[in-house]
Amino acid sequence: MLKDVVTARALGEHRLHLRFEDGVEGVVDLAPDLSFQGVFAPLRDPAYFARVRVDPELGTVAWPNGADLDPDVLYGRVTGTPVLQEHDADLAH
Repeated sequence: MLKDVVTARALGEHRLHLRFEDGVEGVVDLAPDLSFQGVFAPLRDPAYFARVRVDPELGTVAWPNGADLDPDVLYGRVTGTPVLQEHDADLAH
């Protein structure tokens, strides 16, 4: 189900506007989900967060320090659909 991110734009307050290869687009608020620790610590700074780019090899958003986010999770957040279907969730445990 992988849907690559093709464009990403920082909107401020740790929000991104994303467009995926299938044309789906929307805004995702990452503030509640980022720990801002380890590789994600620099993203606390709004100016650094705004340096987001799309890594075409990974098909997702990334920052200069190598931090990136799972494109399936982002797609699920934008569309409001879970990453794993209910029957798949049992297999993941």
